Amino acid sequence: MSYQIDRNMDSLLEFQENMLRTIKNDFRRYLHDRINWNHRMIGIKGPRGAGKTTMMLQRLKFDLGLPPDALYITADHNWFYNHTLLDTANDWQKQGGKILFIDEVHKYPNWSVELKNIYDGLPQMKIVFSASSALDIYRGEADLSRRVLTYLLPGLSFREFLKFTRGSNIKAVSPDEIRLNHQQLSRIISDDFHPLPAFRSYLEKGYLPIISEGEETYHIILRQVINTIVDVDLAYISSYNSGTAVKVKKLLAVLAESVPFKPNISSLARKLDLSRDSVYQYIYQLRDARLLNTLSAVGKGVSTLQKPEKIYLENSNLAYALIEKPDIGNIRETFVLNQLLNAGMDVSASPDGDFLVGELTIEVGGKGKSAKQVKHLDNYLVAADNIETGSGNKVPVWLFGFLY
Repeated sequence: MSYQIDRNMDSLLEFQENMLRTIKNDFRRYLHDRINWNHRMIGIKGPRGAGKTTMMLQRLKFDLGLPPDALYITADHNWFYNHTLLDTANDWQKQGGKILFIDEVHKYPNWSVELKNIYDGLPQMKIVFSASSALDIYRGEADLSRRVLTYLLPGLSFREFLKFTRGSNIKAVSPDEIRLNHQQLSRIISDDFHPLPAFRSYLEKGYLPIISEGEETYHIILRQVINTIVDVDLAYISSYNSGTAVKVKKLLAVLAESVPFKPNISSLARKLDLSRDSVYQYIYQLRDARLLNTLSAVGKGVSTLQKPEKIYLENSNLAYALIEKPDIGNIRETFVLNQLLNAGMDVSASPDGDFLVGELTIEVGGKGKSAKQVKHLDNYLVAADNIETGSGNKVPVWLFGFLY
């Protein structure tokens, strides 16, 4: 198929203007200030609805001040029915362009080859692109590992949710700060407002910025997001057909009913009429797509041929969207693991408690949770629900929502 370069890019510029019109600067995701925006090629991965598009447009509108040499495009725009990414970048450079923001690059066939060609052939061009969480940027048809600086944007932390919904401006804390100083931290926060009602709201409907569209529609939109991830994103990346997508959704439903789930792969394979290898493959694809989290034992890797110790939904909101009455114990564990992983922690299954982070064991439970299981250890925390302030090694579970 041959392409003709269209010198008239008005439709792309008009699309950019329409997108920029609604972008505000009153809330920014934590990742915005951690990105090295000077790097020549930046990839931002993350689940749908996490704010990747908004972050790119905020950068364009407020940080750069809408310079005439920067252009935002999305890879599923009808412009690309008869133009290539490389053609577009070439044409943009000829018009004085130096920066190209490309949204949802995984929607474009042969994206990695063309990004490599743009990077190598247009050395003055900076590229910032966003992609599905499930996309392995380093394993496209072209190896971008030496060229692209990749960042992962997860959903909102509890801390960000409070900033997004209440305007609260509380700094992030480390696990060591929680362990050594949790009483003072929780008192400072609790003096301003009572966190438990907001925490309940966050667990159910607060992980994605789509909460701004209203609580009533949150789970409806979230279920649409789940369907789109499986039907569209994974279909682009893993060549799913409609039959595969149905089986993957059935697997997700089975796991959602029983998380945290100690997987019996053979039983799952029989129940879903799949091979064991297919079950493993789908579990890890759902993990990469940020619909599941997997937990391995200490020292074990996360190979697609290796059974994880436990499987969780990626965030607690998914449980409320997929299950009528989620178990609160599962919700608490899902929340703590989610926040630890999103903060960049290396988390393993603990032989004594629920989670192991370095040498710190974390046991998660309700208000009355005791340290019986872990008190023989030198380094442990009990993350307890329904308390505003803890004591000793007992920490409010909501405080783990301030890790990022």
